[in-house]
Amino acid sequence: MKSRVWTTIDFNARGAQADFARVPYSSDTSAYGWIPVPMFCFNGGDGPTALLTAGTHGDEYEGQVALRRLVHDLRKGRVRGRVIILPALNQPAVAAGRRNSPLDGGNLNRLFPGDAAGGPTSMIAHYVASELFPMADVVIDLHSGGSSLDHVAMALARPGRDEKQAEDIRRLLKSFGAPYSAMTAGEGGGANTTLFAAAEEQGIPALTAELGSGSTLSKAGLAIAEGGVRRVLRDYGIVPEIDALEAGETKLVRLLGLLESIYAPCGGLFEPLAAPGDVVECGRPAGFIHGLDAVNEPVELTFPAAGIVTFRRFPTLCSVGDALFGLMAEPDQ
Repeated sequence: MKSRVWTTIDFNARGAQADFARVPYSSDTSAYGWIPVPMFCFNGGDGPTALLTAGTHGDEYEGQVALRRLVHDLRKGRVRGRVIILPALNQPAVAAGRRNSPLDGGNLNRLFPGDAAGGPTSMIAHYVASELFPMADVVIDLHSGGSSLDHVAMALARPGRDEKQAEDIRRLLKSFGAPYSAMTAGEGGGANTTLFAAAEEQGIPALTAELGSGSTLSKAGLAIAEGGVRRVLRDYGIVPEIDALEAGETKLVRLLGLLESIYAPCGGLFEPLAAPGDVVECGRPAGFIHGLDAVNEPVELTFPAAGIVTFRRFPTLCSVGDALFGLMAEPDQ
C-alpha cells in the first residue's frame, strides 16, 4: 500500500526546501487534519543522498539539536549530493517530551517497516521505509539514552546481508567515528523493527548512535553527533567542503545479551555502583535496591559477566523489570 503521508517538497529539484512530512490524523478537533513532521531537503545535483533523522524518540535531544544546527549551516554551504533531514521524526513525541507518541503510544523505533493504514506512528515508519529509503545511499538515525538511561556514547549498525554491504557499513562506522562502535544482529529491545535494521533490509548502509543520558542535552554527545554527521557528509562527497574535525579511532565492541544484563528484581530506590564506560568483572557489586518499605535489607546486585558498562538506569526509582545495566565486551572475549 502506498504511503498516505505527503509533502510539498520536490526531492528532485535543485536547491534548499523546507516543509513537513504531513501525516494524516483525524482527531476530535480536526477531522481532516495532519501532523507536521519537519523535513528539509538540500539538493546540489549529482551525488549520493544522505538521510539523517533524530527525534525518533522524543526525549532524546543531542541528535535533534545537531541536525537543526546542520540545517542552518547547509543553507549557507555548497551541497553536491542531496541531504534529507528530519530532526523531529516522531513529532508528537518530541512536542510532548516523551519517548513514545502521546497519540497512539507508538514507539517509532519498534514499528519499522511500518503500516500505511496504521496509526500515526506506524504511518511515519512506513513513509520513511517506503518513500525515503529508496532515495538514500546512507542513513544515520541519532539517539541517546532519553529519560531512563545513562548511555555510553557509541554507534551501532547491523552486520549487513552480504560482504559488500558489511564493508559499506564498516566504512560508515569509521567515518562517523563514535568512541565505540558495535555490530548488532538482534541484541536489545529493537531487534528487526528499528529504523537502521529496516534500512539494512533494503541494502542501505545505516547506523544509529547513542549519545547522552537523561532528558537533557549532553555537550559531549552533541559534539559527537555533529562531528560524526559532518565527517560522513564530507567523506561521501555530499558536502565535501563542510568543516569537520577528525575523529579518533572508534573502538569496536560487541554487545552482550539479555542474560548478561541486570534488571530490577523488585521495586525501590536504585543505588548504582558503576557508571557507563566502567570495566567490570563478573561478580563485582553493581548496586543496591532499597525497598520503599524500609523494613528489609537492600537487595544487592552483582554483574553476571565481565565487560564494559554500556548503560545504567538514570532515574533512582525503579520497578520490577526495569533495565538497570547493560554490558559490552571486546570482540574476542
